[in-house]
Amino acid sequence: MKIITKLTAVNKTMVLNKNLIDSIGEELLKRNESIAVAESVTGGLLQVAFSIAENASQFFQGGITAYNVGQKYRHLLIDPLHALACDSVSVKIAQNMSKQVCCMFTSTFGLASTGYASLVPEKNIHELFTYYAIAKESRVIDSGIIYSREGEGLETQLFYVDQVLNKLKLILKKTS
Repeated sequence: MKIITKLTAVNKTMVLNKNLIDSIGEELLKRNESIAVAESVTGGLLQVAFSIAENASQFFQGGITAYNVGQKYRHLLIDPLHALACDSVSVKIAQNMSKQVCCMFTSTFGLASTGYASLVPEKNIHELFTYYAIAKESRVIDSGIIYSREGEGLETQLFYVDQVLNKLKLILKKTS
């Protein structure tokens, strides 16, 4: 079952895969584990996804959306010099975010994303991508890059959410 919400302001349809979200939640509950989210490019949509899951309060600890270097440094302890050099978008940033959100929320898993949902030619960003990372007990167990061909803005953000949740689902299968 997919949850569909019409966003009239942007005349788009927002789709989150409820079956995928619920299956992740069920797996975490079965294992008596929890998750927290640190996100940037997805703008809180990963947190929305987990919040609509069945029994979310039993496995979803919470999350943080840190959109700039200052907030990523302050709350997620990322290296500010590295962040300034890469516009806060690198696999290292995503890895640090995932580890720190585990600590911040005392969760088993930490999930992080940082990237671009819109092209930024003045910064030489001509393709859309996000780095993601998944930490377990504050140790990174998976990370990588996801490229989008879904347009820009919300479409791309939702694509990233779906892709990152699918990566998490695979990791949960491997670590069970």
